This record gives sequence, C-alpha cells and structure tokens, in this order.
Amino acid sequence: MSNNKYFVHSSAFVEDNVTIGDETKIWHQTQVRKGAKLGKKCILGKSVFVDFDVSIGDNVKIQNLVSVYHGVTIEDDVFVGPHVCFTNDYLPRATNQDWKLVETLIEKGVSIGANSTILCGITLGSYSMIGAGSVVTKDVQPFALVFGNPARFQGYVCYCGSVLLKTKEILSTGTMLQCKNCKKTVEL
Repeated sequence: MSNNKYFVHSSAFVEDNVTIGDETKIWHQTQVRKGAKLGKKCILGKSVFVDFDVSIGDNVKIQNLVSVYHGVTIEDDVFVGPHVCFTNDYLPRATNQDWKLVETLIEKGVSIGANSTILCGITLGSYSMIGAGSVVTKDVQPFALVFGNPARFQGYVCYCGSVLLKTKEILSTGTMLQCKNCKKTVEL
C-alpha cells in the first residue's frame, strides 16, 4: 500500500477510509482502523495500534507497541515512547455493553516516555514531558515535567526538552524563563 506520498509496510494492516499524510511511514505489523487520520511526516513503529476515528497530527513519532484507542487526539510534533498505553473507559468490564467513551487530548509538542499509561479524560498540555514508566491520572499543564506512579509535577521543560531550573519565581503566573541550552524563552 505504499505510494510516492507515504509508506506502509507490507505486514501492516490499514483499513479502508484512513487518511495518511505525505511522507508518513507505517512500519511492521501496525494496524490502523477505519476513519483514522494520520498527518504528514509521521512515523508509526512496529506493532502500533491506532483505533478507529483517532486523529494524529503532523510530525508525530509513535514508537513500537503503542496502543492509541478511540477517543484519543494527538496534536502535531508529539513523541510517544515505546509501550505507551492510552485508555478510553473509566469503568472497564469485559461484558459492559453501555460503556461511555472518555476522550483524551495530547497537545502540540508533548513527549511521553516509554511504558507510560495515560488515563482517559485528561489533557497533556503543550510541550509537557512525561517521564518513563509514569501513570498519568490528571491533567498536565503546558511545559510541565511529570513522572512517577501516580505522575507528579517535578518542574518545567523547554521547547527543546531541557529541564528549566526551579526557582521561587516559577510558582507565580506569567513567569518568563530562559533555557540555558537553546536560549529560547518559555512563558508559564
């Protein structure tokens, strides 16, 4: 199913009515369900599962063995590490016919570390960073660094991913911080 605009490995299964952006690559044993929308220049690693009607923005990298379930929206420039799992049901039961979809939003520029679980109904704010192995149970503010089980606030990160140093000033709103690595300014 490859063409000159995107690549789909021969072992991948892409259902009908899927939108795939230019230069996107879908690798080994990945499944993309009907109605999914994949942006431009995305990379879906080995054995990724993208459920029906999921929306994934441009320049998104989804590493091996990630499950992106119905109700999850991933915006542009997001990194999803290997074995990350998203959920979409607060009260899962194998026999529940009346379950209710609970949506999750992953905003632009977020990075999610390997083996993290993202509970449904939350928003990961733009350019936030989730440490490996975290269980995220509540909203994460933009540029926040969180990790642990449950994931807790640990500080702030820059656009480039470098940790911004904690100071008393960070706790007030409207604070401007400059990254020592890339010299960009982050407004909190």
